[in-house]
Amino acid sequence: MRDLLIVAIVLAGSFLALRRPWVGILVWTWLSIMNPHRFAWGFAYEAPLAATAAGCTLLGLLFTSDRQSPFKGLPVTLLLFFCIWITISWLLGFDPAYDQPQWIKVMKVYFMIFIGLMVMHTRQHILALVWVAAGSIALLAVKGGIFTIATGGNFRVWGPPGSFIADNNEMALATIITIPLLRFIQLQYEPGWKRHLLTLAMLLSAVSALGSHSRGAIIAMAAMVLFLWWRGGSRWAGGLLMAALAVGLLSFMPDSWMDRMSSIDDYQSDRSALGRISAWWTAWGVAKNHVFGGGFNLARADLVALYSPYPDFVHAAHSIYFQILGNHGFGGLLLWLGVFFSTYRMAGSMRQEGGKQPETRWCRDLGAMCQVSLLGYAAGGAFLSLSYFDLPYNIMMAVVLARAWMLRQAWKAGEESVSWINRLLLIPLGKPALQETTISVKQVFGRP
Repeated sequence: MRDLLIVAIVLAGSFLALRRPWVGILVWTWLSIMNPHRFAWGFAYEAPLAATAAGCTLLGLLFTSDRQSPFKGLPVTLLLFFCIWITISWLLGFDPAYDQPQWIKVMKVYFMIFIGLMVMHTRQHILALVWVAAGSIALLAVKGGIFTIATGGNFRVWGPPGSFIADNNEMALATIITIPLLRFIQLQYEPGWKRHLLTLAMLLSAVSALGSHSRGAIIAMAAMVLFLWWRGGSRWAGGLLMAALAVGLLSFMPDSWMDRMSSIDDYQSDRSALGRISAWWTAWGVAKNHVFGGGFNLARADLVALYSPYPDFVHAAHSIYFQILGNHGFGGLLLWLGVFFSTYRMAGSMRQEGGKQPETRWCRDLGAMCQVSLLGYAAGGAFLSLSYFDLPYNIMMAVVLARAWMLRQAWKAGEESVSWINRLLLIPLGKPALQETTISVKQVFGRP
């Protein structure tokens, strides 16, 4: 029954994608983030569901006139250069044949991000994207939170098998960076039962993250809480509330959880921590000696023996920064950091400018919460290998699309506060956007 339900949803969404390609992007996002077919036990487990959704989306793209250029901001341009860079690093890596499946997997993620930027441009599209991306993780996190409560926190919460977040640590980080997105969704509703339901989902997600027994998740959560406290209007009241929630959640966890968290200080006797350090030394050594890095797999005994002071610890990078550094060198790391730093800055500008008009306040909320999510990703990702996971790139896509939407609204309203540089950013959006705004050349340059 579960197989039939999943396949039916995918087929229905893929059929709609032939006329409305943006629906196909939602189906792809759901499949790639949540991996619902991995919870089936029959034919759906290995069925080419993602390929079906992607294929129908591309067919719909060919026949629709409602498409635009994907290059709507600096993050997208940097992502394109990063795609080119990692392709070169793969071809020049230590074992291109072995790395080819991983390169294909990563490029599929990026390719569909570009397609999404082409076919999604309305407020409805952006809100649906955030709903699907956040909801895909939230469903798993709510289930994990209930499981943690039911078992007293004695067992770990794991992600979908065979996915980017199959490991408990990766699942925890994905859950944490989803919580601010749930808060954004909550802000779009009037006070009532829907808001209460989303509050419950956020609390259960936090419990699920704790139930993963991930030390990196605790760091990410702490960074997000401190950021929200610093940005909050009433720091005393907010600090007391956050402290009370933290004490309540932590007091629920068993002694085994406390013992694992306390091992952060004693990294010398922790094989997992030493394995990470060994991998970081290896990544640094590879990047210093190879401009384009070593390709997608550095967990090799020969490389560890050559570059690490701990040659007996052959380990994956378990750090988004050292993973990119070792895989693609310093140039790749700079491009990758540029994608998310520019996204963070763009989200900040949305937070500052979105409150000027009632119709753009949702952009202010989105920018603020996306900044919190990206901060959690930056902090927790320092100890986890989630460089290529879809969700941060979906956040980037949502920010870029919302920023372009804001500019179009300001353009139509003829706001004098919009600089001519921001107005020029709208030109690459394509014919539909230009027809929608019907702007003249003089207006582009801010002249009356």
